[in-house]
Amino acid sequence: MTIKDIAERAADKMNFVKIEYYIEFAERYLDFKDNGVQATIISQNEINYFFYQYKEDGFYNVTRPINTSLIYDTTTAQDRHKTFCETLQRLRDPSCNPIGDRENLLRVIYTLQQSIGAALDGLPSGQSNKARKVNGDLFERLIQLIFQRLNIDCVSGTIQVPVKIAGDVAFRMNDQHDLLIKKDGDLKVIGSVKTSSKDRIDKIFMDKFLYSKLTETSLPHIAIFLNDVQRKATSSPQKYGISSTFLPGHFKGFTIKLNPLDGVYYCDIRPNMKTDLILKDYIKTIDHLFFDDIWPFFENAKDEVEVEVKAEDPASEGN
Repeated sequence: MTIKDIAERAADKMNFVKIEYYIEFAERYLDFKDNGVQATIISQNEINYFFYQYKEDGFYNVTRPINTSLIYDTTTAQDRHKTFCETLQRLRDPSCNPIGDRENLLRVIYTLQQSIGAALDGLPSGQSNKARKVNGDLFERLIQLIFQRLNIDCVSGTIQVPVKIAGDVAFRMNDQHDLLIKKDGDLKVIGSVKTSSKDRIDKIFMDKFLYSKLTETSLPHIAIFLNDVQRKATSSPQKYGISSTFLPGHFKGFTIKLNPLDGVYYCDIRPNMKTDLILKDYIKTIDHLFFDDIWPFFENAKDEVEVEVKAEDPASEGN
């Protein structure tokens, strides 16, 4: 299988309607990556990041940076995917206090999504905008599918937020979100799912602020990001490095002066998110969401306001 075949498959979102389809695709891409790329390029400033350069059928394109501390190869893929599915099965029952492989869950989510992103990097340059949209949509869908595998009611869609004047509902405002998580029919958590926080972090904080003001409630709002790194050119045109797309000043300013988010989760967490005195209190790796945080959200979130949820139909999405 060539990168052209793999990239075209990645570009069709209907090939990813189940977790098993993500797994199947990742195993195909990992097999290709280990044997079919023209070159592997090591980042000049953070050597755990690699770039893959494709051959002629991939237009000699160079991929996004891949964290080799997180992605794995074909020799361990099937075992990791089996453990991942078993972990999700155990997590379906929070009362059993499951013991699972947290690191494996994180690495599998990262690898499933980065296999898609890297494959889409093999498309011609004229399709880059389409590839970016598809990649983001498929990450959002992957997170939804994981929640649904845990028997958690989770969709993307629009909520009709009631706006009251003098105690009465005067009108409703449509508000679209990536994650609408419910329990027993009541909305409990609102979430944003993005491949990176670049150009998006301000809006996520404002979404919580606006919802809280409109409804006079404090419903939990969370954000999930794949990573916050991008490729950058170095002094040599044949060499590459990475740069961070995370804006720590914006994040801390909104957290302290506007409102903190109730959970911020990364697959590929940046070093400063683990050491900065403020950031480390608000940002975690994604395993914490599924192992620790989601269940308390259900118990602590109050059913404070009635909203109408209109879920989006994945089958109706364009490519």
